[in-house]
Amino acid sequence: MQVYHPNNKYAFWESHFGWPGVRVIMIPGFLWTGQSVDGRTGKVGNSLMQLDALAFGAHPDDVELSCAGTLIKLHCRGYKTGVISLTRGELGTRGSAKIRAEEFQQAAEIMGLSTHTILDIPDGNIEANWENKIKVICKIRAHKPKIVLAPFWEDRHPDHGHTSHLVREAAFLAGLKRIETNQEVHRPYRVIYYPCRFEFRPSFIVDITEFHDRKMKAIQAYKSQFHNPEKGKYGEEETNVSRAEFLEAILTRAKQYGSHIGVSYGEPFLVREPLRLDDPVASFGPESLQGFL
Repeated sequence: MQVYHPNNKYAFWESHFGWPGVRVIMIPGFLWTGQSVDGRTGKVGNSLMQLDALAFGAHPDDVELSCAGTLIKLHCRGYKTGVISLTRGELGTRGSAKIRAEEFQQAAEIMGLSTHTILDIPDGNIEANWENKIKVICKIRAHKPKIVLAPFWEDRHPDHGHTSHLVREAAFLAGLKRIETNQEVHRPYRVIYYPCRFEFRPSFIVDITEFHDRKMKAIQAYKSQFHNPEKGKYGEEETNVSRAEFLEAILTRAKQYGSHIGVSYGEPFLVREPLRLDDPVASFGPESLQGFL
């Protein structure tokens, strides 16, 4: 079934993914969002929800692998969180764009996200061009996040590095009123970077011990991509990430960064700017001595 917005600018297609009340939203510049749609008015259920933290990834599963523990922790503390994948991941060896969209939905439910969206930027061809900047600017202005999370700008996968530059530039430009998108301008307080393949000396590490198991469940929602008993359904060809050793490496990294702050599991983050600290005495307590490494 096809439903048209009264002003004919937007078209909505019923989802083929089998999720009740969810429709595929086809908006110029956008591909899919896992949110309900009012067929009479064309309004997306929570598309204008203001977020506390909005994480961008190049592909479905990038955010889950890198900072899902932190997003889950924020959700459990009452913050509103969201994830946007710039591409559908259609160039991936295993699975398909449709399957990865289904997995993206399942992971979002596990993480307790307030919103989750897949844009239509081509996989393998993420560019910091004006068209793509406008797409990201529109999402930042729509959700007005206090902080934005993006991949570290140095990485083995070109898409991750390009995503980093695109999001950083769009986060700044979203605050310029002369860039007109029929939205209120908004500039996030800070762009915070998470590592993908290449690591960095972190500005801070978040203790995710209590939420690590839930993070791994969000990762394992991507059955087409990662090692699991059913992975044969998605193809016989192995990739680096479909091997059991890859998930072990994710576990090891979380333990490594947890050891730096004296906890079981941690996620590292980097900021470009100096962090303000008004009271060094109050900011450092006995926990500062608990790092193992």
